[in-house]
Amino acid sequence: MAWTTADVPDQTGRTALVTGANSGLGLRTAAVLAERGTTVVLACRNPGKAKAAAAAIGGRTELLSLDLASLDSVRAAAAEAHERFDRLDLLINNAGVMHPPHRRTADGFELQFGTNHLGHFALTGLLLDLLRDTEGSRVVVLSSLTHKMARRGLDFDDLQSERHYRRVGAYAQSKLANLMFMYALQRRLADSGAKTIALAAHPGYTTTELTRHIPAPLQPLNTLLAAPLAQSVEQGALPTLRAATDPLAMGAHYYGPDGPFELRGFPVLKASAAPAHNRSAQERLWAVSENLTGVTY
Repeated sequence: MAWTTADVPDQTGRTALVTGANSGLGLRTAAVLAERGTTVVLACRNPGKAKAAAAAIGGRTELLSLDLASLDSVRAAAAEAHERFDRLDLLINNAGVMHPPHRRTADGFELQFGTNHLGHFALTGLLLDLLRDTEGSRVVVLSSLTHKMARRGLDFDDLQSERHYRRVGAYAQSKLANLMFMYALQRRLADSGAKTIALAAHPGYTTTELTRHIPAPLQPLNTLLAAPLAQSVEQGALPTLRAATDPLAMGAHYYGPDGPFELRGFPVLKASAAPAHNRSAQERLWAVSENLTGVTY
């Protein structure tokens, strides 16, 4: 049977922190969780948009300033979260950037790798003590079908795109890193006896604000394909919601649409590409991430 928002169990008494919750998939995810009784923390870079999102969502919503492209901001957000909350039930690493022109984060990282992976790696590590002793807690990482484009795995010799920058390739690498991080995190959580599990999801082909940076020559093609192939934000958020709330979900589960080529449909368990399961590469990425962020687990 198709899994929909009607299958989201009652979430009363639970607290979820959703990054990038002011628009698109994050906003829809936060709204459904709030409807089910969750206290939702909207962790966003733009205060004005976050406030508008909270007003639109209603329910129990809280705001937290967070810019994943700045490790100082990540640390400040984590410190504030510790002051305001004594536990977290859900951490949904949803925020991201896709296909921007070549830019650097405040710490000098390539923007997509720095925001999509390193920012979330640091945030998760700094918030993990609020999760690990909370029964039924979860970390959900949002990846992308695009991770399959990184067929040779991560280019550890050029993670920051210093030799050359291909915006599509850099995005694929960041989304592959998201999955590798999730698998390595789940292994550590299980080995340590934590009450938290780590899972991942991808939204298929969902048109959101992320597409605004698609290279100009490809914009007409994206517009042409969107009508017959893309799905709504409401549909695209379902894999994340299932990973976050399905009572039968387990650590290392990865959800995506059940339709042709995983572009659209209802959320089911999916298999990630082989490079995501390379354990030695996962451990190398973990070591590099700790070194670059200064956050150790």
